[in-house]
Amino acid sequence: MDGPLDAASIRLRNLTVAYRGHPAVHHLSGEFAPGSLTAVVGPNGAGKTSLLAAIMGRVRPAGGEVQFGAGSRSRMAWLPQQAEIDRSFPIRVFDLVALGHWSRIGSLGGLRTAQHDAVLRALDAVGLGGFERRGIAELSAGQFQRVLFARVLLQDAPVILLDEPFNAIDARTTADLLSVVARWHAEARTVIAVLHDLEQVRQHFDRTLLMARRCIAWGPTAEVLHAENLFRARQMAEAWDDDAPLCEEAA
Repeated sequence: MDGPLDAASIRLRNLTVAYRGHPAVHHLSGEFAPGSLTAVVGPNGAGKTSLLAAIMGRVRPAGGEVQFGAGSRSRMAWLPQQAEIDRSFPIRVFDLVALGHWSRIGSLGGLRTAQHDAVLRALDAVGLGGFERRGIAELSAGQFQRVLFARVLLQDAPVILLDEPFNAIDARTTADLLSVVARWHAEARTVIAVLHDLEQVRQHFDRTLLMARRCIAWGPTAEVLHAENLFRARQMAEAWDDDAPLCEEAA
């Protein structure tokens, strides 16, 4: 646990995340190994999204730290929950996916032919070939999620964070996008996904972090999603005091 970090590795050391002085993640320690495929699960309010936000650097830890292997912090792809995105914004599917090139071309750079073709290939890869001229407001929830996955494909990042990527979308889209996740795993990318469907986790994710603000279990999915661990997570959720202050160790 204290040795050198490999590239695309993420290590949590006693991580605590808080909002307005109230803890959302308590003293979480562990490591997402390079090329690992990890589901993050737990009751509502367990701190799953807060954990991803801390890894992304969107929130500062109240205690502890997130450590990164060489190059992994600067090259992460983030797929947020759909609810965080204003779909009324007048932008075409092609242009939204092309934002995956942002880190390479910036705000003023134009797309080269190869980059233009890469957008079309990404849309084909998620089953949306021919949709490039549509406005995002015209899309169903499942189609819009495919667009977001296409944008992540273009980012070509070694670390990919997915926040509830299959929430409220149809079964066909979920199956197709799970195939994309399997492809990332086969390419040895580090994938971390917040999920709710435990059967989905059992079938498609070989490692799981079960949280209830604290770590309940972290390791091989079959061992983590044991009935005893799930019961402990529910018990901890029932005992939460949302008005509790940060403990002195994290303050």
